[in-house]
Amino acid sequence: MTIEIKVLTLGVASTNAYIVGDTDTQLAVVIDPVDNADLLLQTADEAGWQIKAIMATHGHYDHVLACGALKQQTGAPFAIHEATPQIAGTADDYIEQLFPPIPQPDQLLTDKSTTIEIGNIRLETLFTPGHAPDHVCFFMREQQILFGGDCLFQSSVGRSDLPFGDHETLMQSIFDVIMPLGDSVHVLPGHMQPTTIGRERTTNPFLLHHLRSR
Repeated sequence: MTIEIKVLTLGVASTNAYIVGDTDTQLAVVIDPVDNADLLLQTADEAGWQIKAIMATHGHYDHVLACGALKQQTGAPFAIHEATPQIAGTADDYIEQLFPPIPQPDQLLTDKSTTIEIGNIRLETLFTPGHAPDHVCFFMREQQILFGGDCLFQSSVGRSDLPFGDHETLMQSIFDVIMPLGDSVHVLPGHMQPTTIGRERTTNPFLLHHLRSR
């Protein structure tokens, strides 16, 4: 069994979109279809993969803009946390910019962990609010890879100054949900370069400050 991951950095916020492919079954999952559905589909086609699921870590515009077009072109079901449609339904213009119209989700993720399986790809959903109340991470336990969205970055953490963000909730998600996964876990974030939990545990200034302030 071989799992391969392709990353495309797209859109005005330079967001990382991930295509996870199972080379045995040639099935694939797209995580955070940022922008440019045609390029995402072309990349999967060139690898010989068929996109069978579309998943978003949260509903901010820079993680979901290509969801509708990609779903239309592939017929793949779309999964996002159940809080996203509620937030997107608010009347505030700024909120509507952050949470743009998205296609009707085929699966609403909850606060409880759920495992999504496509071929040999097993993605555990971990509820990690703070950056946004609908934020989840996706964990491939066997490969020790975490798709971290906008939760934990190399030497940084996700913003909590946007509407519905909360810094203490974000820190709780990082320390209670992400850190226990283990230092060897590779974190593939929504922005910037990959890191590991171990690196961030010992060097991340935001995490170290939080520990000192306790």
